[in-house]
Amino acid sequence: MGNEVEKLKEKVLKAQQNFDIASLYVLEQQAHEIFDKDTISGFYANILDLALEKLTDTLEANRVMNMNEVQDFATLRALYEYAIEHYSAGQISDASALFEVLSGLSNDDKFSLALKFHWIASKENINFDDFLSNISDIDATEKNGTFYISCFNKKAQKLLNNSKNIEE
Repeated sequence: MGNEVEKLKEKVLKAQQNFDIASLYVLEQQAHEIFDKDTISGFYANILDLALEKLTDTLEANRVMNMNEVQDFATLRALYEYAIEHYSAGQISDASALFEVLSGLSNDDKFSLALKFHWIASKENINFDDFLSNISDIDATEKNGTFYISCFNKKAQKLLNNSKNIEE
C-alpha cells in the first residue's frame, strides 16, 4: 500500500506542476481509495489553488473559458464546487459573488444561464436548502448529467424575471 501512495503522490505532483486540473480530477477516485482524510483535503485544496490561479489568468487576459477545452472545463467545475461549498455552508454573500463571476466566465450559454439562477437566488438571500427544493430541478439535472445544477422549475424563471439588477 505504501508504494501505491507514493506512486499516486507522484502523479498528483506531476499534474500540479503542469497546472493540469483535469488530470487531478481523473485521479480523484484513486485518491479517495488510497489517501487519508488530511491528504484528501490537501488534494482538493490544490485543485482549488490551481483553479483560482487559472481564474486570475483568465480575468487578466479578458477572455472567457471554453467548456469544450478540458482544462477550462475542469477549472469551471472546481470553481463551481467552491461556490457551492460556500453556499451550502451559509456563506451566501461569498457564494453570490462567485456565482456572479462564474455566470460571465464561460462561453457556454446554458452554464451561464444556470449560474445566473444561482446568483440571483443567493443575491436574494435564498438559502441553499430552499434553492435545492424550491428553485432547482435536481431530477432533471441528474438526467442532464451536468456537474452543475442546470435545470430549474417555474419559480426560477419568475425569480429571474423579477430580478432588477441582472445585466444581460
